[in-house]
Amino acid sequence: MVESISSTVSSAPSIYHRQIGDKNAPPLIFIHGLFGSLDNLGLIARKLSESYCVYSLDLPNHGRSAHTVTASLPMLAESVVAWMGENDLDSVRILGHSLGGKVGMEIALRYPEKVNQLIVADIAPVAYTARHNDVFAAFRAVDLEAITSRIDADKMMQPHVSELSTRSFLLKNLEKNSGGTWYWRANIDGLIGAYEQLIDANTQVEAPFTGEVLFIKGELSPYILPEHKEEIVNLFPNASVKIISGTHHWLHAEKPDIFVGIAKRFLH
Repeated sequence: MVESISSTVSSAPSIYHRQIGDKNAPPLIFIHGLFGSLDNLGLIARKLSESYCVYSLDLPNHGRSAHTVTASLPMLAESVVAWMGENDLDSVRILGHSLGGKVGMEIALRYPEKVNQLIVADIAPVAYTARHNDVFAAFRAVDLEAITSRIDADKMMQPHVSELSTRSFLLKNLEKNSGGTWYWRANIDGLIGAYEQLIDANTQVEAPFTGEVLFIKGELSPYILPEHKEEIVNLFPNASVKIISGTHHWLHAEKPDIFVGIAKRFLH
């Protein structure tokens, strides 16, 4: 397993990544969702590394990657493509969940020659209405100067986010430096400020992406709906859809073996 930060000679921010699997195997890039990190898809990455050289990325403003003043789907897509160039990856397969799926779609639409196949987990290329206001309130409720542990932060978040699993996910961003000061590893304020751009529709280009695309939907999740079909087909005419029964937005964590099986049957 190799972990490193790639810095680019262009204006794109540096990206932290982890590589597992045979370096000579076909490259497969994993991209996580909003407020997440490369660890979120770690189990799926390990299972697919048996057949592929898996590169798990921290998107800019997430995890250990660089923070930026602004963020948008085109900027994130360009950053990943710049990272690919630094790592001598001409074309790849991409698996993205949520925001990572949107970034994967943006890359396919803007740089179709860079994408062999694309798996989009539980997100559509449409503009979404805001649905994270409770999460933003939870982040802002944490007084970093007052807390002495993650338990303190969790208590501050609880009035805004009742689900323990969601709070635990968000608190993965909370770290303490060598001086004992707590801080957010992700660029929380920057991501909140860029939120409207990150939930916007994917780029309307002159030509659709004609490569193979697989959308995997959580049956109980509201992120891919019947009314999204027209937009999906317009942008990705060779798209197919698989539904994992009994799952929500975190379908890959709820039923990982089924998720991996679907991905394996699609990838080649």
